[in-house]
Parts: sequence; structure tokens; C-alpha cells
Amino acid sequence: MVDKNIYIVQGEIGTVVGAIKRNSRWNTHTPLDEEQDPLLSSFAQLKDILNSIKELANVEPNVFLRPFLEVVRSEDTTGPITGLALTSVNKFLSYGLIDANHEAAAEAIENMADAVTHARFVGTDPASDEVVLMKILQVLRTLLLTPVGAHLTNESVCEIMQSCFRICFEIRLSELLRKSAEHTLVDMVQLLFSRLPQFKEEAKSFIGANMKMVKMRAGGMSEKWKKQKPSPRPPRHTGRGSPSQSAHLSNNKLSGQTPGGVPFMEPGSGLSTSDSAGSSVSSPSTADSGLDPGSKATSREDLSDLEQSSSAATTPGTETPRLDSQSDGRRSERGQSTSVESIPEVLEDKDSLTENSDSASVHDMDYVNPRGVRFTQSTQRDGASLIPYGLPCLRELFRFLISLTNPHDRHNTDAMIHMGLQLLTVALESAHIAPYQSLLGLVKDELCRHLFQLLNVERMNLYTASIRCCFLLFESMRCHLKFQLEMYLKKLMDIITSENVKMPYEMKEMALEALVQLWRIPSFVTEVYINYDCDFYCSNLFEDLTKLLSKNAFPVSGQLYTTHLLSLEALLTVIDSTEAHCQAKVLNSAAEQDQSTDTVLAEGQSSPNENTQTTTGMPLLNTFILQIIYFSEKKSLKKPQRFTSYSPESQELMDIKAKKKLLITGTEQFNQKPKKGIQFLQEKGLLSSPMDNNQVAQWLRENPRLDKKMIGEIVSDRKHMELLDSFVNTFTFQGLRIDEALRLYLEAFRLPGEAPVIQRLLETFTDNWHKVNGSPFMTNDAGFALAYAVIMLNTDQHNNNVRKQNIPMTPEQFKKNLKGVNGNKDFNQVMLEDIYNAIKTDEIVMPDEQSGLVKENYVWSVLLHRGATSEGLFLSLPPGSYDHDLFSMTWGPTIAALSYVFDKSLDDTIIQKAIAGFRKCAMISAHYGFSDVFDNLIISLCKFTTLSSESVENLPTVFGSNGKAQLAAKTVFHLAHRHGDILREGWKNIMDSMLQLFRAELLPKAMVEVEDFVEPNGKISLQRVETPSNRGESAVLSFVNWLTLSGAEQSGHRGPSTENQEAKQAAILCIKQCDPEKLMTESKFLQVESLQELMKALISVTPDEETYDEEDAAFCLEMLLRIVMENRDRVACVWQTVREHLCHLCVHATESCFLVERAVVGLLRLAIRLLRRDDISSQVLLSLRLLLMMKPNVLARVSREVAYGLHELLKTNAANIHCTEDWFTLFSLLECIGAGVRPPAAAVCPHLCTGALSDSELSSHQPSEVNRDRGYTSDSEVYTDHGRARMPRSITDVDVASSSGWLVVMSTTAPLHSPLVNQYSLTLGQDLGQHDTKSLIKCVETLSFIVRDAAHVTPDNFELCVKAIRVFVEASLNGGEIDQEEEKKKYDSSKSRLRKKMGGREKDGGSGNGRKGTNRGGGHRPSRSHSDEEEDDSVPASYHTVSLQLLDLMHTLHTRAASIYSSWAEEQYHLEGTKKIAADSRTLWTGCWCPLLQGIAWLCCDTRRQVRMQALTYLQRALLVHDLQTLDATEWESCFNKVLFPLLTKLLDNISPADVGGMEETRMRACTLLSKVFLQHLSPLLSLPTFAALWLTILDFMDKYMHAGSSDLLLEAIPESLKNMLLVMDTAGIFHCSDSRTGYSDLWEITWERIVCFLPNLREELFKQTVIAGTGTRPHTHTCMERSSPGPSPSPLTPPPVKVSPSRGPSPTSQSPLILQPLALPLQVGGSPMSLPIILNPALIEASSPVPLLPVAPRPTSPSHEEK
Repeated sequence: MVDKNIYIVQGEIGTVVGAIKRNSRWNTHTPLDEEQDPLLSSFAQLKDILNSIKELANVEPNVFLRPFLEVVRSEDTTGPITGLALTSVNKFLSYGLIDANHEAAAEAIENMADAVTHARFVGTDPASDEVVLMKILQVLRTLLLTPVGAHLTNESVCEIMQSCFRICFEIRLSELLRKSAEHTLVDMVQLLFSRLPQFKEEAKSFIGANMKMVKMRAGGMSEKWKKQKPSPRPPRHTGRGSPSQSAHLSNNKLSGQTPGGVPFMEPGSGLSTSDSAGSSVSSPSTADSGLDPGSKATSREDLSDLEQSSSAATTPGTETPRLDSQSDGRRSERGQSTSVESIPEVLEDKDSLTENSDSASVHDMDYVNPRGVRFTQSTQRDGASLIPYGLPCLRELFRFLISLTNPHDRHNTDAMIHMGLQLLTVALESAHIAPYQSLLGLVKDELCRHLFQLLNVERMNLYTASIRCCFLLFESMRCHLKFQLEMYLKKLMDIITSENVKMPYEMKEMALEALVQLWRIPSFVTEVYINYDCDFYCSNLFEDLTKLLSKNAFPVSGQLYTTHLLSLEALLTVIDSTEAHCQAKVLNSAAEQDQSTDTVLAEGQSSPNENTQTTTGMPLLNTFILQIIYFSEKKSLKKPQRFTSYSPESQELMDIKAKKKLLITGTEQFNQKPKKGIQFLQEKGLLSSPMDNNQVAQWLRENPRLDKKMIGEIVSDRKHMELLDSFVNTFTFQGLRIDEALRLYLEAFRLPGEAPVIQRLLETFTDNWHKVNGSPFMTNDAGFALAYAVIMLNTDQHNNNVRKQNIPMTPEQFKKNLKGVNGNKDFNQVMLEDIYNAIKTDEIVMPDEQSGLVKENYVWSVLLHRGATSEGLFLSLPPGSYDHDLFSMTWGPTIAALSYVFDKSLDDTIIQKAIAGFRKCAMISAHYGFSDVFDNLIISLCKFTTLSSESVENLPTVFGSNGKAQLAAKTVFHLAHRHGDILREGWKNIMDSMLQLFRAELLPKAMVEVEDFVEPNGKISLQRVETPSNRGESAVLSFVNWLTLSGAEQSGHRGPSTENQEAKQAAILCIKQCDPEKLMTESKFLQVESLQELMKALISVTPDEETYDEEDAAFCLEMLLRIVMENRDRVACVWQTVREHLCHLCVHATESCFLVERAVVGLLRLAIRLLRRDDISSQVLLSLRLLLMMKPNVLARVSREVAYGLHELLKTNAANIHCTEDWFTLFSLLECIGAGVRPPAAAVCPHLCTGALSDSELSSHQPSEVNRDRGYTSDSEVYTDHGRARMPRSITDVDVASSSGWLVVMSTTAPLHSPLVNQYSLTLGQDLGQHDTKSLIKCVETLSFIVRDAAHVTPDNFELCVKAIRVFVEASLNGGEIDQEEEKKKYDSSKSRLRKKMGGREKDGGSGNGRKGTNRGGGHRPSRSHSDEEEDDSVPASYHTVSLQLLDLMHTLHTRAASIYSSWAEEQYHLEGTKKIAADSRTLWTGCWCPLLQGIAWLCCDTRRQVRMQALTYLQRALLVHDLQTLDATEWESCFNKVLFPLLTKLLDNISPADVGGMEETRMRACTLLSKVFLQHLSPLLSLPTFAALWLTILDFMDKYMHAGSSDLLLEAIPESLKNMLLVMDTAGIFHCSDSRTGYSDLWEITWERIVCFLPNLREELFKQTVIAGTGTRPHTHTCMERSSPGPSPSPLTPPPVKVSPSRGPSPTSQSPLILQPLALPLQVGGSPMSLPIILNPALIEASSPVPLLPVAPRPTSPSHEEK
């Protein structure tokens, strides 16, 4: 089957031949002879060939192309025919008829390029001609872009490009054609530069030896292309065997090496490559599909550099096999991976590669480059070959494009410049140029220079295009263009800040946009900071730009324009990238925590830290290592000398910046006076002292800010000759011609004008130059003379003043002047000519003297020189490095700009952008812990919420209708929730805002409702509520408030408008979304420091005189308390602060108010919550003493709260209180608030109220508080005198009572009036003030709770508990009645709970002072005398219940005491190191039984009959209880002295005048009880030395009671009791004495002496036989004397088994180990033992105890004045 391609060619032949024939016939009217016409004959030959083959591939491409190309070249064909031939050629290319791999393909392609670029045809009319030109463009485009185009030579490519440029710039051609040429060029440039990575840079020597010039010219474009001479080359349509006439063609050379003389260096390979198929260019991702077929001979350029350079940036190892040319363009298939090991073999053969023989197999010579691309040889004929194009044509094209952009070249029109810029943009977009030194040299010098010059032009399109080019350059090549980038940024700054009126606004906008775009390049900003701000001799670019942008974000006119927003955007770019890096670090650290450390180590990842993280998640260190490897492959990676490492620490950068500041100051001083500057730097330690010449010389050379004139002055100074030597030594003159060296030398300083100075400077220079260059002249002087001559020549050629007078010197004159100077010989004449030409064309510029272009050229050359030194090193950094430093520099300007824009802008998107900026700044400052930044940010935002600036009345409306304020508020709260950890000062502003919201009633209900103990529902609102409360305030008050409102005010109260209501609703909704409550609940997650600041902010709202508002303070206090509760797990760190605040509020309050009440409740709530925590419970309990330190009148007002609170506290936490001191505090509190006891003295010491005292100090003031304030003392703790110190227990065991107590005084009246009755009184001697009924009831309930639960009664609180019960007994006595008048006087003045409203915030009209409707009894709670009816009704009943409850408690304790104590003793016995508890009767008596009996006895004196009777019943039970039988004589004696006698004494008073009968009965029962007890314990009592005194006291009471009653009840009962006692005593033989004459003892005599006084006839009734005459004769005085003696003389009748001497015997109540046992033996009476009568059985006594005769009805009782 015949190949289809043959038919295609045959078809095209037919078309072209037909056209030629038609044309010929039309012209000559004769048929054309195919034999004669060369064009037709070649077509005929081709036909024959095609007919003889089956496959087109069997013939060389040249064969079937030749006839068509001849038509194209022919000058005789017309345009349409040429056009048809071109169309055919284009079709062959497009259809892929030319096989790229065919050995003759290269030659065919070369022929085609040559023919098309030199096409000729007969012109007809312009339109038709343009069609042909269009087809030429089309063919050239297809040729270059199809795969076979790779065979084109450098020269052909240049010609193709040149042809396109000609069409493009020919202004006489139509716009359409020119634009087509432009598009064609764009495609070609894109293809060529995308193939750049496949080309290697040649070695310098190779270029120099073998390259022919490839030159493209920009000039002369306007000549009509048709008029050009035909190509000098003969057409290449030779047969296979014939050698090509252009066989001598070898690779081409770039004109004149590279501009600027920059030497070629070995590049690394490019990073990205791309290739094209057909007309479309594939994306850079097909990196390995680029094919670079070329002969082995030409690959010499690739191989020569392989030893030095390998492409580390690309991945070797993928081989692309040879590709078949298909109709669908080039296809790439990736083959097996091949190793790069084949390269060394090729390298070994490289010398033999120049002689290529045809016999070498193609595959033997294939070369695979490191990218895996195979280079196949092209066809070689007779030792010559066509070399595929490579870097030379790209370099030439690049140079040409750059030359097009030169604005100072008069040939370049705007259109040409624009075209150049456009194509350069394409080139830069398509290729990575940096690795190619020859191209980089062009970029560094000419390209940058032209682009910067174009920034000054007024044409917007050129300005825009140049800015775009600049971006591409600095985006990819900034590490090679350090000083160029600095200049560019400065130019942009100049444009942005330009005041020039003519400067269009759009230009500024473009410059800003360019800046924003650069700023967005990852790590660009960081690199600017590190390479410029942290470089001693560069500008502070980052700092200056930040300032500029910030300033530019503030509109002067107040109107926001695009420039302002762009400036803000640039600032935000830094913030955005920093924030993204912070987020990534957070995510990475989280991810890395998830991975095990081993994995991390195995993967070689570094731990996350500030400088080594990227957003991609791959640790930056790795990226950085890759970069380091990448650089070191090109050249060993250099770091700037100023840094110690590649990534210097932040501290190092700070030091460099500090040093830089000093250097700038030193430079300024040097520029005024050199010595002064050097001295300054020596003082600061930047230059060594004494002066080191080398160091100073180096500084003079490297500091570009120094004034060149001053440098000239100091180096030419005679005093500094050594400095001049050092200065000259800093230059590298080796290998430079003398004029080049001199040029370098003279550009470093300003040559002074004096001849001797010039001589000295030049001598030093020539000596140095001569030495380093191996003495090229005869003498040093010859060099000096030549140098001088060069300076003179420079002046002669370029100084205008000289030129005006003389004609400039010619080369001959110059040579003549130097004849015989070189040691009497001549210098090398060629050298002199070169010197002359160099000086003539390029002036040696003396710094600071020139302006305009000359100055510009000088500045530019200095810049290039600096760039070539180590100063030009540019440190590339991974993104995210030094974010910390950048942020600390930018946050100030950024937040200022954000605030301004947020404030001024009305556009929603801009506002949102500003808020996003705020949030990001917050996130970064949180990440790096910049609390000052965060505070600043919060403070700024708080201003925008309008919360603090608006008045409370308008706040809901204003805030609710201001969307921006709401947005700001949401942001503030969101940030505080999210990053509260680093908030410090800002808490104050947030709390001020919260306060405002509270005042304006915008906070959610949950935040203004707080716990309360007294309110029935447990909550109370902190805000004024309109409805009257259910507690206390009557409607009258509301009515009064209403009346006091004036009419005008009333009319103003019509209610808010609909808009206002809507606004308020919006405000409430917004605040709800802000969730301010979360600040409290989430505070448990705050860092301690932040938490402390938050608490300080809340505490700062304390009572100060001016603006203080009680409600505000209460609200802040409640928030504070809530925060403490939330942080109970770590409350220790803030407790001291809170405690001091509460102390300040409670202790310093002089009158009660709502705030004090909340503080008290708060303290108790804290205690309830915190007592469960062992670490803090003791401190919390100590803090409750604050309540005892409050002023009594204030404490009284809050007693109910305290009572309820303490009840709650003990109910929940009684088990957590273990220390006596803490129990003491609690019981003292209960007594103070429930019974009105004055606080213990120690608690109210004036110096304790300062608030500065810590809890521990407080406790140290009362070491034995428990004993002193118990209120009663055991027998050993008698107050012998109020002024005298109490006796320490250890001093003596004497019973103090027996030596100084009233017991031993014989007078009957003495006991009643003794002032020392502390322990012999039934009362505690406490000064009871007012108390609140409900408080009392609650306190008793609390006591009851403790007592009834055995677990809560402990050795630590037992005695305190007993004492407290007795206090409440006293308080509740007689129904708690105290002088009502006095109470009314005290309380009526402040019935309502007032809240102080100062500072003019009286917003409620008339009721501005009071809480509207909320008269809670709180601070000034109504006392129980208050006209509160519900209380009044229930008061007597309550007291009645309380008294009975107390009785029951005392009885319970009394009965359980023995078992409780014994169980404690048992527990303690097993515990080591604890104080042992004795459970003997003496201990029980002292600590428990005696006080309880006293308490019960006191209630026996109650005016209420029922209570009295009940108490007596309990007392009787208690005294006759079985446990008490264990007591010995002394204790029973004290029972009489402390319980029964005081009771009887009290009952003698007229307690209840209204209830005479009841009182009689009480007295009767008391007497009966006395006699029962006496008789029951007669046996032990007899052993007492003081028995006689005891007995006489009983008789005294009998006497008094006989005469006390008005009825006969006592008259009958007393004698009966007395008889009973006397009979028993007599039976026991107590009165008998065998020694006396009468047989009766002294006691007998004394007894009757006393009884006769009130019952004269009793003796006769009982003992008729014993009455004798001399009964009453004993002198009375003697009796009295005897009684008053310290102890009665022991009577012979008294037979004590143990003698107890008053002075020696142990005190029965002391707690010494010695305990008196009860009487061991039965009484010895008359020698025979005798048992006591059976009636003394306790059970019988109890059974026969009298019951109340009459029911006692409750009735009002009159106040009774107790004796205190």
C-alpha cells in the first residue's frame, strides 16, 4: 500500500505547478516548456521519484522540499505563487512529513529556514504582498515550533527572529500584519526560552576559539525588506553526497562576549523546562520531554562543563528515548530509568569527539545529559555538520531584546521599547535565567538599568510593562541582584511619596501594587529585612517601607482612595503570611506531638521552632538544607560576613541593628570631620583603639555612605601615611591594565587638588600596582608618569573648560608625550592606544562632581562593583523565618492603620478586611506572647465599640444602631475568649465595657442574677428592678417616689420609640453573641498572670469618692467571685488578692450597704465552695475572721445573710473543719450574728482593720483565744480580779476558788453581789447587743445540726459548741426581749437598703438615690422590732421554739457527753503524738456537764412559764442522771456553787410579776431539787472540809425562800424539805459527836442557830429530846468570824477519810493528773456502818419529781433587766 504522505506531496506539486503554468500563460500567452523552465523541471523530477517509491521516508526530506523552496527563493515568481509554495511547505511541516530523526532532516530544515527568510517574489499590490508576508510568518512560526525546528542552527534562529522583527517594526505595513508578527515573536520567544534548561553554557575558551558572531541588529529596520540583496549563500538543494557549501559553519558566538566584561561562570542547571508540540507550548510540568538533538561534535560545549557543574536542582535518571516525528507533533514517552554513569565514559572520549568519522555508529556517540535527554547526532558530511541551536542564539536574542528597551537609544521608538518589554516578560516567564552566567550578566547590568530608567517615563504602558518585568526579575533572581533590588525599592518609594503635581495618580497606584505583589512573595519581606535592614551599609528598607505604607494608609483629606487601601494591604500581607506560619506551627506541633519522637528523628525532622516551620507541613529545616545543597552545587554557599551562621539568631540581628545605628552616626560625624567620626566609633568599640590602619582602611572602602572628599582628605594626610598604604592594599589591581586600575582607585575617593598630595597618592598607587603585576615597566617612576599622563588625558578629553581652550589630544600626541619615559624606552604602543581609546570613550568619573547621565553611569558602575564583592551576597531564607522580629516592627504601624481605616471606612468589605487584620495580629501576638501588642489591639477595638464613650442612657440606642461598634464588640470578646492568656492591661478596658453594658442593662440575665442565701429562690438581681420586691418595701414608699416625680419627668416616661426599641433589641442580641459570660467560665483556662491581671481590673472598681457607684462595684465584685469559683483548682495564687479586696470592702465599711452585703455573702459563698480543698481551706476559714473584724453595727445589718450563709457552710463542710481556731471563728460568728455578742477583742483590734494583715498574723494575736472567749471558765480558770492576769494552769494546783472565791465567805449576801462571778454565775457575762430574730433561729438551727450529728462534734469544737449554746440561751431568754425603744432608735433611720449613688449618675429621677423598688433588707435589714407583720406574729412562737430546742440540745449533749469523751479517749490512745484526751469525771464536769447545767439552769429563770418548767424538768433529769454519780465531793460542791445556788439566787428576783403562781411553783421545785441533790450526794459531800459552809448556805436559801412567796406553797414546802434533810443527816450521825458534852457536834449548834431565825419551832417538832437550855448561847460574833475564815476549823464530828487542806489539797477543777476519787468508805457514824435511806435512789427521786401544776399559757412578757 502506498504511503498517504506521497499523495499529499503529489497534490501540492499539482497545485503549485498549475499556478506557475497559469501565470506564465497569462503573461506570455505561450505554454511553458517544462524542460526549459528550471522550476518546472525540478517538479517533474520529483514526480518521477515519488512514483518510484512506496514510502516517503525512503527519500531525504531535501528531495521533496527542494522544488518548493526554489519557488520561494525565485525572484521571478509572483506573490500568489510564492504564497502557494509557502503554504505547501507549511503543510509538510504541520503534517510532520519531515522526520525529525532522519539523518538528513537537519540539512533540510536549514535549507527551509534559509529559503523562507530570504524569500523573494514579484510584488503586485500591498494587500496581496502582505498575504505572502503573513504566510512567511506562518511558515517561520511552524518551523521553529514543530519538533524538527530543534535542528535549526543558531544563525538560522537569529535570522528567523530578525525577519519577524523586521515585519513587526515596519510601520508601512498594515497593523494586522505587524500584530501577527508580534504574536509570532511571542510564541517563538516562549518556545526558545522554555527550552533554555536543555542548553548548557559553553566554557569560555571554547566560545572564544570556535564561535562565529551571531548578531541581530535593531537599527535599519525601516529599509524595505524587498530591496535587500539576495542571500549570499547558494541554495542548499544539493544531493546527499554533495558537501554543503556552508560546511565551514560552526557554532556562533555572542557579539563581544557579554557586556560589562562579566566573566562566564559555571551555572547550575535550570529549575524548570518546557517544550512545545505544534504551535502550543506545553506546560513546564513536562520537564523531561524536552529533546535536544544535536551532533556530538557540538555537544562539546555541554561536556566541557560537566566536571564543574551538575544540575542538582533537577532529578536525573529519566531517559527520553528518540522520538518519532508524527503528524500530531512530538510525543514524549518516558522510558526506563537510566543511570547517569554513562556520562563519565563520554567525558573520557571528549578529546576525540572533534574528529568525527562517518563510520562511528550513531548510537555509540549518543549523549544523555543529566536530565535524561538523549542528544542524537545529526547527519555529518565530509567532516562538517550542522549544529542545532543552543544558548548562543538565546543569549543574542536576549541581548537584542534588552537593547530594544534602552530609552536613551534614539533608534528605539516607544513601540519598539514596549515590544522589547513584552518579549522580555515572556522570556522571564518561560525560563529560569539565573543559572546562566552569560544571561545573568545581561540582567544585572543592562536590563536592570534600562528598566529603572523606564520607571521615570511618562508613558503609562511602558511604566506598567517595566514594573511587570521588574517583578519577574526580583521574584526569581533577587539573590543575584541585591543592590539592584535596593535601588528598585527606593525608586518605588520615591514614586509613592512624590509630591510632583504632574505625576499621574495611576503611577503611584501601580507602584503600590508592585510593592504589594513583591510583599506577597513568600519570604520576600524576611529577606528584605535580613539583607538590608540587618546590613551595616544598606538602607533600612523594611523599616522605611513599613513607615511609608503606614503613613500612606492615613488619608490626609479623610477620603479613602485605592492607594490608602493598597498601603494597608501591603502591611497586612506581612501579617497574613506571619499568621499563616503561626497557624502552621500550631498544627505542626500538634501533628508532631501525635507522632512519636522516634519517627520524628527517623525522618530527620527538626523540632518545631520559630525559624524552622513552613506552611506546607514539611519542616523548614529540610527545605533550607535543600536550598543549601542547591547553592553549594553551584558554588560553595557563602554567608554574609556579618552573620555567624546561615540563619542568625534574633539577638544577633538586634546587635547588628544597634551597631548599624552607631555606624550611621559615626559616618555622619566623619562626613563633617573625619577624625571626629573615627574617634566616635572608637569610643563605641566599633573601631579598635589605638587606630588599626587596616581596619580603618577596610571601613573606608566598604562604607558607601562616606563622603569621598573626606576619604581623600584623611588618606592623603601626612600623619596617616600607613593608612594610605593600607588603603591602597584593599584594592585588587592584579591583572588590570594601569588605566583600569587607576579608574578603580580614583572612584574610591575624591582626588585633592594640591600637587604634592596627588603625587603622594599616585606614588603609593603605582608602587602597589607595579608590585602585584610583576613589574611590567622598567622602573616604578615609569608607572607613576604613565598614571599621571592618564589623569591628564582624562582631564583633556572630558573637562569642558580645557576643551574650550584647546583641541583635545590625539592618540599620536598622547604617545609622543610618553616617548622614552619607560626607563628611556617607549611603552608598548598598542597598550597606549588601548588606554587612549578607553579614556576617550569612558571618562574616569571623579565622584560627587558630575550630574545627569554621567553621574548615573558612575553610580551604576559603583553598584555593579559592590554587587561583585562579598557585600553583594544575598541570604535566601525559608518562609516563616524571623516572623517574630518582623511582627515586632510592623505591629504598631499596622494596628494604627487598621484602626484608622476601620474608623473612616463605610465599605463593608474594607471593614471586614480590617477586622480580619485585627484578628490576625491578635493570633500572632498570642503565638509569640506579645501581651503589649494584644493589649494595644484590645484597647483600640474597645474605643470602636462606643461602650465607654457613650452615656448610659443613649448606649442601647447608639450601640444597637451602629453595626461597626457591634462588630468591634464581637471582635473584642472573640479575641478575649480565644487569646485571653496574653491579655494584661487590656482587661481593664474590657471590664469597663462590661460595666457599661451592666449599667445599660444589656447583659444577659444570668450575669446580673447572683446567688443569695436569704432570698427564697436563692437568686437576687444586681440591677434595679421596677417591681417592688417581696422583701420589705411597702407600697407606701413607691407611692412617695411616684409623688416626688415632677410632672415634666413623668411625661418624659412615655416609653422608648420603636426605633429605639429595635436598636436595643439589636444591642441585646449582639451582646448575647459576644457571650461575655464565657470570660468568667473560661477563666479557668487562663494563665496565672493573665488571671491576676483580670482580677486586678475588677478590683480597681472600688469605692473612690468621685465616680463610685455601689451597684457597679457590686457587679464587679460578683464577677470577681465568679472567677475565683471557676478557678477553685488553683485559687491559692489569687487568694491573697481577693481576701484583701474583701477585707477592704467589709472591714473598712462604716455603714452597711448593698456592696457590703454582697461582699459578705461572697466571702461565705467562697468559703462554702473552697472548704473542700485541703490546700486552701485553712486560709479560707481564717478569712472568715474578716467578718468578726467588721464594725458591729455593720455586721448586725448583714447578720441574716451571715446566719444563712454559715448554716449552708456548716451543712456542706462541717466535716472539713478540723482545727480549734477555725471552729472558734465559726462559733464566734454564730454568736455575734445570732445573739448579738460583741466580736472577740482580738478580732477588733484597731490595727487589724488595716486590711494589710495576713490570715496567719491574725491568728497569732490570739494564742489562747479558745479559753479566753469561751465565755465561761472551768473551776481552775477563775478571774480573780478583772485587772489581774489569769493564773496559768501550770503555776499551782491550788483551788483558787477555795482561797478567794465567794464560797468560803460566810456572809449570806456576799455571793449575790460579788463582782467576780464569772464562773459562779449562770450567765457568761457576755455583753449581748441587738440580734435579728431570723438570724438567731437560723444559728440555733445550725447549732442543732452540729450537735445532733455525732460526727460533727469533735474535741476541737465541743467546748465551743457548749459555750455557743449557752450564749443563745441567754439571747433567747424571756423571748429575746430587749429594750424596744433603744432598738427602734437605732434601726428606724435606715429601714431601706440604700445604694450610694455619687458621681452624678442619678438616672431615676426622684428615686435616683434608692434602688427602685428593691428595698431588700440587705445592708440595712429590718431588725426584729421592724414593723414587719409576718415577723411580729411569729416572734414569740419562734423564741419559744428556740428555747425548747436549746434545752433539748443541752440535754442531748449532757447525756451523750460521757460516751463521746470515752470514744475520743479511745481513739486518741491509739494515735501517736497527739494530745491525749481524758474521759474522767473531772474533765467531763469542767468542760461539759457544769456549763450545760448552768445553761439549763439559766432557762429555769425564763419569764415564760412553759420554758421555765421544761428547763427545770431537764435540770432535774440532768442532775440526777446516772453518769453524774461518778463525780466526787469537790465536783458536787462546785455543782452547788455554780449551778444550784446561782439558780436559787436568780429565782428570788421577781422574774415574771404577771405569773405569781407560776413563779411560786418554780421556786418550790427548785428548792425541792436542791434538797434532793443534797441528800443524794450527802455521803461524798461530808468529806469536804467546807461542808459546814455549804450546809449553812443551803439553810440561808431555805430562809430566803420561806419569805419569798406570797402564797402558802413555799411556807409548806420548805419546812418539809428541811425536815427531810435534817432527819437524814441526823440518822447518818452527822450531828453527833461523842467527845462533846452534849453528844452533838458544833455543826449541830450552828445549824440550829441558823434555823431558829426563820423556823423557831422546828427543833421541838423534830428533836424534842435534844433541846437544851444553852442552845443559842454560842456568841454570834464567833460564828461570823468562823464563817469568814478561809476554811472552817475541822470539827471532830467531821470524819473525812482524806484530809483536804485548803492550802495544800489539789484544786478539784484543775486539770492536773491527780483526780479525787469519791469517798471510798461508808460514813463512820458512832462506830457502826450505816447506809443512807432508800429515798435517795436517783430513779425514785426522778419518778417523784413534781410536774407543773398549772398549764402555762403563752402571753406577752415584760422586759426584765438582767443583772449583768
